[in-house]
Amino acid sequence: MLLSGDIGNRLFDKLRVQSPRQFMNCGVAEANMMGVAAGMGLCGLRPIVYTITPFTTTRCLEQIRVDVAYHESPVIIVGTGSGLSYASLGPTHHSLEDFAIFRAIPNLQILAPWDAPSLRSLLRQAMLSDKPTYMRIGKKGEKDIAPLEQVPAIGEGLRLREGSDVCIVAVGTVANEALTAAEQLAARGITAEVVLAHTVKPLPKALFEDITARFAAIVTVEEHSRTGGFGESLLAFTASRGLQRQIETLGTGDEFMPVVGSQGYARRYFGIDAARVAEAAQRVANRH
Repeated sequence: MLLSGDIGNRLFDKLRVQSPRQFMNCGVAEANMMGVAAGMGLCGLRPIVYTITPFTTTRCLEQIRVDVAYHESPVIIVGTGSGLSYASLGPTHHSLEDFAIFRAIPNLQILAPWDAPSLRSLLRQAMLSDKPTYMRIGKKGEKDIAPLEQVPAIGEGLRLREGSDVCIVAVGTVANEALTAAEQLAARGITAEVVLAHTVKPLPKALFEDITARFAAIVTVEEHSRTGGFGESLLAFTASRGLQRQIETLGTGDEFMPVVGSQGYARRYFGIDAARVAEAAQRVANRH
């Protein structure tokens, strides 16, 4: 069952015509939509809630916390246009705190696909897991990174490029920035491994154990605040194990973006574009 806010596009026109009983346009009433979805999940249905990320997350946070997560209703919450996808519309349409908020809510798993094949795979995995799930996706046009059969299971990462000097871990739709950064580093004689991560919660312990065992220099990059994000969870993991590693976490700062521009411009503003990823990777590689 798909529930959508009234976001005005024609993405679901075919579904609405072919399967009208499986589609519900809940209008600009996202909190109510989340409560309806939670009830459906507790009645044996498998609801998927879809709308622009700020409006399917922070606008209905109480319903997600109490109706969905507390009751473990198997709702899949899909936030589209995440991160800085809607940079040109200003901070009301940015979603840079969703990982941090949802990491603190029990029973809720958090997934961040990097392209269409990973979205397809993770949606199937989430359906099979029968758990409340938040899925954070881009807007559209993200370049496909890897075929469907290479998408790893929830909690695992995809080693996309091998290297020995530094490891770059990219979360979600910033995957291309990490790959471009690795190419720039190769031109400078630095070999960077690129690992793509799509699981923010549950904590990807096996992935963290692997990269911290093989690398002393690590950079994480995410289109999310550095506070409460994926990188911070890696720092907490290494601290809990008493590991001494050179780690830089790249993300947005403690500010609302004061100007508007394209997504690429916004990434440059916050220092999460390929050039800044390469600079950070070179710094940590030179430290150890």
